[in-house]
Amino acid sequence: MEEKCDILIVDDLQEKLLVFNTILEELDQNLVMVRSGSEALREILHREFAVILLDVNMPDIDGLETARLIRQYKKSAHTPIIFITAYADEMQTAQGYSLGAVDYILSPVIPEVLRSKVRVFVELWQMQQRTRAMAGEHVARATAEAARMAAEETTRRSNFLARASHELGASLDLEQGMRRLLDLVVPQMAESAALVVDADTEPLIYVRSEQHGRLQSARVAGYDELPEVMCAPLQRVVREGLPLEGETVSYPLRIGERTLGALALVSHNSPDLLPQDLVTLQELVSRAAIALDNARLYSSLQREIVRSRQAEEELQDANRRKDEFLAMLSHELRNPLAPIRNAVEVLRRLSPPDSKLTMARDVIDRQVSLLARLVEELLDVSRISRGKISLKKEAVDLARIIAHAVETARPMIDVRSQTLAVSVPSAPVWLSADFARLSQVVANLLNNSSKYTGEGGRIEISASAGEGEATIVVRDNGAGIEPQLLPKVFDLFVQGERALDRGQGGLGIGLTLVKRLVELHQGHVEVASEGPGRGATFTVTLPCISAVAPQQPQRAAQTNPGLRTTEVYGRRVLVVDDNVDAAESTAAFLRLEGHEVKAVHDGLQALASLKVFDPHVVVLDIGLPGLDGYAVARQLRERGDTSHVLLIALTGYGQKEDRQRAADAGFDYHFVKPADPREIQVAIERGRNIEGEPTLEAHALRSQ
Repeated sequence: MEEKCDILIVDDLQEKLLVFNTILEELDQNLVMVRSGSEALREILHREFAVILLDVNMPDIDGLETARLIRQYKKSAHTPIIFITAYADEMQTAQGYSLGAVDYILSPVIPEVLRSKVRVFVELWQMQQRTRAMAGEHVARATAEAARMAAEETTRRSNFLARASHELGASLDLEQGMRRLLDLVVPQMAESAALVVDADTEPLIYVRSEQHGRLQSARVAGYDELPEVMCAPLQRVVREGLPLEGETVSYPLRIGERTLGALALVSHNSPDLLPQDLVTLQELVSRAAIALDNARLYSSLQREIVRSRQAEEELQDANRRKDEFLAMLSHELRNPLAPIRNAVEVLRRLSPPDSKLTMARDVIDRQVSLLARLVEELLDVSRISRGKISLKKEAVDLARIIAHAVETARPMIDVRSQTLAVSVPSAPVWLSADFARLSQVVANLLNNSSKYTGEGGRIEISASAGEGEATIVVRDNGAGIEPQLLPKVFDLFVQGERALDRGQGGLGIGLTLVKRLVELHQGHVEVASEGPGRGATFTVTLPCISAVAPQQPQRAAQTNPGLRTTEVYGRRVLVVDDNVDAAESTAAFLRLEGHEVKAVHDGLQALASLKVFDPHVVVLDIGLPGLDGYAVARQLRERGDTSHVLLIALTGYGQKEDRQRAADAGFDYHFVKPADPREIQVAIERGRNIEGEPTLEAHALRSQ
C-alpha cells in the first residue's frame, strides 16, 4: 500500500482552510493545516512535507518571509512551495521564484487545477519514497530527473500564466485583448486558433494560424468564414457553454453563469494536448474571460459617454440656436414698430376730427402697443436665457411698484369691464429691486388674470410684509388651471387650453418672464388653483429691506445724564478700523441713522468692548494691526454671547477668494472700500433685529 504523504496548508482564514480541505481530501493524503507562519515553522521541524501551500498575505509573518525561513532548514530546503494569492505582479512573482516557489495559484482557486498541481508533487514525493526504497543509482537519478522536469514544467506553466495575465490586463481595448490572447496560444499551444466574443452589437471573431512558418491574424465577418474544423465546435460551445475536446479543443469564456464567447484550438500534427496543457489552457481561458469582459464593459461605457456628450452638445446647440433666433426675431420685429407708432402720432396731430378716423387710429395704437409688449417679452426671454439681463437695483417702495403695474394693466382690465381690488400696507415696504422689472412682473400677473377672467370678473391684488419678506398675491375668479397644467404654467410657451378664436392672445411667455425675473431678485413665485372655473392665485415672495413702521417718539431720557438715548429702532454698532478717519466718519453717518455707535481701532480693543458695549452689529475692517479682522470674526462666532451679532466686513480686499474667506470666517456681508454708507445702513436693516434673531437675508454672504 502506498505511503501517505504530508501536505502543509498555511492560511490565516479558517474558511479558506476548510475549502482547501474539501478540494484536496480526494487525494487521500495527510492534510496539515495551520493559520500562521510561526505555526508552519513549528510543523516543519517535526515532519517532512511533500508540498507546502502558502498564502502570501498573512498578518504575523507574510508568505514570502515564511518561505525564506523555511528554506533555511535543511529538511525543507527543497520542499516544493506553491503560493496562493489574490494578486501577483511581476515583482512579487520574481521574488517568490527566487525563494524556490514552484508555482503561483490565483485565488479564488479552481479545484481541478489545485488538485492537479498538488497531485504532481504528491506523486513526486511518493516516487521519491519508492526511490529511497530501491537500490540502484540509476533509479535515483531517474527520479531526480523526473522531479526536475516536473518542477520545470510547473515553473514554465506558472511563468506562462503570469505573462498571460500581464498581456491580457495591459489594455482595455477589446479587439487588442483578443489579438493578444491568440498571440499567446499560437504557436505555443496550437497551430491555429479562433476566438469569438459576444460584443454589444454583433460577435467579434478573430483567427490566427501558422502556415509555412509564418503567423497570420485576421478578423472574420462571421462563423461561415471560419475553417470548417472550427466553425461547428465554436458555435456549439458558445450556445451550450460547455467545453469540447477532440480534433478541435474548445473552451467557453464564462463569467459566472454567462458565456461571453469561446476559444478553439486545432493542432494538425499533434492533435492531442497533454493533460498539463489542458489544465494550463483552462486557467488561461478563465483569466482571459475576466480580462475580455472588463474590456467589453469599458468599451460599452466609452460609447455611452460619447453618445451622451453628443446628445448634450446637440441639445445645447439647439437651445443656443433657439435663443439666437428669438433675439434676432425680436430685434427684427421692433424695427417696423417705431415708424408705425410715429405715424399714429402724426395722424393724431394732423387728421381732421372724424370719428371713423379716430376709431381707426386708436385701433392701430392699441394693436401696436400690444405687439410692442409681445416683442419686448420675447426679447426679455432671450436675454434671460443667455444671461444678458442685469438688474438696476435701488431702494423702492412696494406700493409704488404695484401702483405702476396697475396703471400699466388698467386699460386691458377696463376694456373687459373687470373689477380690480388693490390692497397695500399703510406703511412703506422697502425692497432692493429693479423698479421697472418688478413692475413688469406684477403687470404680467395682472394681464394674465385679466386674459383668463371673463368680462365682469373680479381680480384682487394685495401686498404684505413680515419677517424680512414681502408678499404679493394676485387672485382672480376666472377660468382656473387644470391640475396637470399647474406644474408647467411657468414653462416657456406653455398656455392653457384656448378657444379657436384665441381671444386671450399672448405667446405663453409672460409667466416665464415672471418666474425668471422674480428669481433674479432672489425670490420665488407659486401658483394655486382649485381647478377649471375656480380661478387662480399667484403668490410672489421677495426679500425686503425692512417694513418701516410709522415714526415713533423717542424713548424718554434716562435719569442718569451720562447715558445717551437711542431710538426705538436703532442698533448698537461697533465700528472697528485702524484708520481713525474711516472709523469716525462711518460712525458719524450711522449715528445720523439713529444708531448708538462706538469706534475702536484694533482687534483687541474690539474684543475688550464686547461686554461693556454689547453691540448688535460689528462693522469690521479686515486689515487690522496684530489681530486681523478674520481672527476677530472667528472669535465672535465661537463665543456664545456674541455668536448672533451681525458681522459686516468693510475692507479693501475685494476679490472672489476674499469674499469666500470672509464668509468662512463668519461675516454676513462684505463691502469693498470706498463703500456707500447707505449700503451699510441697508445691510443693518436687513440683517438682524434688536433681539439678535436673523432675518432671511442675514447669511447673504455665506450663501453666495
